[in-house]
Amino acid sequence: MTTPTLTKNQSLVFDVLTKAEAPLSAYTILDKLRDHGFRAPLQVYRALDKLLEYGVVHRLESINSFVACAHPDENCHSHGLVAFAICESCGQVIEFHDHGVDDRLMDWLKSHKFKAEKSTIEIRGHCVSCAA
Repeated sequence: MTTPTLTKNQSLVFDVLTKAEAPLSAYTILDKLRDHGFRAPLQVYRALDKLLEYGVVHRLESINSFVACAHPDENCHSHGLVAFAICESCGQVIEFHDHGVDDRLMDWLKSHKFKAEKSTIEIRGHCVSCAA
């Protein structure tokens, strides 16, 4: 899937996230973009909503923050379940997809006739550098 052409605001928000070394809250993004004419959180949230829809940004529910997709040139929505390992110390986020986990969850959903609307797996702990 090709990413749709981004608006100026979407591009600015996406650039901030791709350059960030850790997940960012919408308010942190707003602070970083004030010099570019951003004045209200709504500007950031509108851009984030579209970037989420395009699959180039992910929302980390447990820490209410956002990260750029690790592979924005692919359609992240087609990968099935995306999971994240989040380091509690340094904030590093590792995005991954495991077909085995995805298959097991799909089997469970089918066997229980449950229709999932949204799913996120977030594993919080310590990366190899911080755990040492």
